Amino acid sequence: LNGIVAELAEEHNIESDDILETVLVCNTAMHHILLKLNPEHVGVAPFPTAMSPAVNYKARDVGININISGFIHILANEAGFVGADNCGVLIMEEPYNSDEVTLIIDIGTNGELLLGSKKLGVVSCSVATGPALEGAQIKFGMRAAPGAIEKVEIDMETLEPRYKVIGKADWHTHIEKMDSKGICGSGIIDVVAEMFRTGIIDKSGRFSKYAPTKRLRKDPDNSMTEYVLAYKEETSIGKDIVITQGDVRAIQLAVGSIYAGAEIMMQRLKVKKLDKVVLAGAFGSHLSQFSCLLMGMFHDCDFGKILSVGNAAGDGARLVLVNKEKREEADKMAREVEYIELTVFKEFERVFMEAMQFPHMTHKFPTIQHVLDEIPNWKKIAKEKEEAAKTAT
Repeated sequence: LNGIVAELAEEHNIESDDILETVLVCNTAMHHILLKLNPEHVGVAPFPTAMSPAVNYKARDVGININISGFIHILANEAGFVGADNCGVLIMEEPYNSDEVTLIIDIGTNGELLLGSKKLGVVSCSVATGPALEGAQIKFGMRAAPGAIEKVEIDMETLEPRYKVIGKADWHTHIEKMDSKGICGSGIIDVVAEMFRTGIIDKSGRFSKYAPTKRLRKDPDNSMTEYVLAYKEETSIGKDIVITQGDVRAIQLAVGSIYAGAEIMMQRLKVKKLDKVVLAGAFGSHLSQFSCLLMGMFHDCDFGKILSVGNAAGDGARLVLVNKEKREEADKMAREVEYIELTVFKEFERVFMEAMQFPHMTHKFPTIQHVLDEIPNWKKIAKEKEEAAKTAT
């Protein structure tokens, strides 16, 4: 934190001592560690917080290097896994002032969700997205840095991919040196969605052995099917970058948990349809809305109502820093948000399992139904060709 303070002071040609007030937002564990509170109970059911309300501290008492008389203000924690960062998102997006039923998804190692409207009030929950959406738990996963594949498209006819690498202006369209090192979260979302759209995987996430492409092969180490996204000639690591069955499963778990959390909240508020979806966080701002909907990350919604808003938690912190009325509003609304602990819902496991299928086992997605209708069934196509060949002979 002090490093960030020093960088900001230098960037704006001031001294750290000139800063009189700072607003911080963070998850509950970071909050407790900063304030020297024991965070142990945050990780144990029922995940209580040692301190929930917004607080003001002398900066010197917590070791923040601003003016010796300066203060830090930390927004309220809503629950053990829904911290002050979510309060920042809440005050920035204001679902409690909206006539539209709005779902807000802030994706990180945990996904923090808000759902509500002016009429319904607001509920929140936390879902275990795991680190897969940040590139971890993926065989060639990496953070979003130069060399990471960040966007992917697959041709419906040839099943050949084209992809965009961070740090490269052009899309890859044929085998050439792209210096790719791995694939980041937005890229893995894209490639799994594209494999589903083109029939390389089915709605259960399994690879189709009938898909007509040489990019599907068996891993010599475990005989599991994998899809070659980038051949070693295109990479800077001297290896093919592949998407494995394990990668697909990790993404299914993450996406399914978000959908299931939203579904439980919708049941709580007795709503059947979303009017608006907001993707928050640095990761959310890089996601393809089409890929998210195709995979069933959230319920059906018009594309024009799916918005990426970037670092809403940070924006909320800035808003509270310069507006004392918003500070009071943030504290009030954090107390009024109803936190839903998903583990107490008996139906959560069923809802989660249904959400594991692409885009969902039973729910309809009229916005993308025309795309779903065009997904090729390579097994059926192969059998039709076989029958046609027999008839011809």
